Amino acid sequence: MQNGAIFAFAGSGLDRAAELRVAPERLALLWQAPETRVLPIWRGRPLFAGDVLGWLAPDHPVLEGAPQESVFLGLEEGAARFALDLSHWRPEEPAATPISLFDAGEQPHPLLDAPMVFAEMRNRMAMMSAREAELAAMARALGEWHRSHGHCARCGAATLPSHGGWKRHCPACNAEHFPRTDPVVIMLITEGNSALLGRGPGWPEGVYSCLAGFVEPGETIEAAVRREVAEETGVPVGPVRYLASQPWPFPASLMLGCHGKATARALTLDPVEIEDACWVTREDMADIFAGVHPHIRAPRQGAIAAGLLRMWLADHI
Repeated sequence: MQNGAIFAFAGSGLDRAAELRVAPERLALLWQAPETRVLPIWRGRPLFAGDVLGWLAPDHPVLEGAPQESVFLGLEEGAARFALDLSHWRPEEPAATPISLFDAGEQPHPLLDAPMVFAEMRNRMAMMSAREAELAAMARALGEWHRSHGHCARCGAATLPSHGGWKRHCPACNAEHFPRTDPVVIMLITEGNSALLGRGPGWPEGVYSCLAGFVEPGETIEAAVRREVAEETGVPVGPVRYLASQPWPFPASLMLGCHGKATARALTLDPVEIEDACWVTREDMADIFAGVHPHIRAPRQGAIAAGLLRMWLADHI
């Protein structure tokens, strides 16, 4: 919880036990411990058992034949937690790839009984506990990093995982590669009794959110907020302050929630980035969260945008 708002994937106080990453012998022993559990990830979708994560024992047949090594996530009450990418598995009847923010994207496995399925995490993030959400976010982000960084950015040679999955080493040029996190500003922009919302091209009907964008090299958070808002909507922003953050493992971002005060309301949209934008009053925002607004859907529960808007609606900003 940050400033009274609950964000999915935010830190739960997990013991990441980073000192064990450099101790492969100890990790090998932990892998064999009876209390150890493994979270399988298939093409970015964690395994779920209903509304909770689907943890498996390390010797479960589903985990056999994985081409990648496991990733050590940490300790939960002394028990080791690992993740393993199973994206090599090809189901006979694959589920459709999600094409919108609200698609289910569920895939069963023949060796797992219902209700276990690989599922799109964004659709279940509000149901998970803070601890499970943090573990799932780590597992997904690291799995995607390993899948996309199998070769050295310096010389092109194949790299090898090490440090419990938290580093890749190039045996050809001795370069070391570490998981990256991309900073993204997401901003509640207000002017008087109104907040600025926008929607990207191709978003599902009725979905609007706070504006957001990546922080560029050599740029401060405040400057990124002003630049992104001006580029996408033409709205000039004055004072900016940081409010809260949220890990966002799609694929590996850190959302930096900010509040900015607009100095004008006129909109000039960038059609490449923004399909539509509008100013929404507090009264309209109350209808949006109540699900009775005629045009705008309630924001996704657990996302930082929803938290920022709820804080503003409650006059906590």
